[in-house]
Amino acid sequence: MSTTSDGPARSEAEMMIAEAKKALWVMVGLLALLWVIQLVNSVDSYGLSREFGIEARDPASLPEIFSAPFMHQSWGHIEGNSGPLFVFGFLAAYRGVKKWLGVSALIIVASGLGVWFISPSNSITVGASGLVFGYFGYIIVRGLFDRHPIDIVLGLVMALCFAYTFASLLPTEEGISWQGHMFGFVGGIVGGWLFRDRRPKAVTTPDPATALLPKDLT
Repeated sequence: MSTTSDGPARSEAEMMIAEAKKALWVMVGLLALLWVIQLVNSVDSYGLSREFGIEARDPASLPEIFSAPFMHQSWGHIEGNSGPLFVFGFLAAYRGVKKWLGVSALIIVASGLGVWFISPSNSITVGASGLVFGYFGYIIVRGLFDRHPIDIVLGLVMALCFAYTFASLLPTEEGISWQGHMFGFVGGIVGGWLFRDRRPKAVTTPDPATALLPKDLT
């Protein structure tokens, strides 16, 4: 009975394709949820954004760290976030949706705390741009930490193609939450390290030719 040498490689490729399909549908579902919330929010004159947005340094607003990424303040706001969120989110999730969920939670907390701590007083911040920049940072460094050649190339290409977005990490435009961008980006980099693939260390066996022989006790 013969076996093909490409069996394990084919199995790994099939698993990656299956995860990529899951990632695609997860991102479709996430965008659908954001747009449904936006529809309800706009009908309510964006009352949801005021109620569930992050108010800087208000202790009662800390739970809104987890709701603010799902709110937007206008149709233009959600339109500007949707494309990058879908592309970056899919690229962040295609190697595993479970890992993506952990990375997403870390980015949301990092971005939200950054907004809560250093945004202007009495400001309310909403939007998924913190997630967008978090996924961007994660994609850039993931290949370096996981040592996957494809992801290294992907991270380099993304960094070069979207280099202009680095300007949004700094306070260059009034009304734009650079705090959420910067801390989300940092959260994505930290996520690349924390959620890296941990390969088991190779166990070395002693070489019979160099192994010590027991002493002759006779």
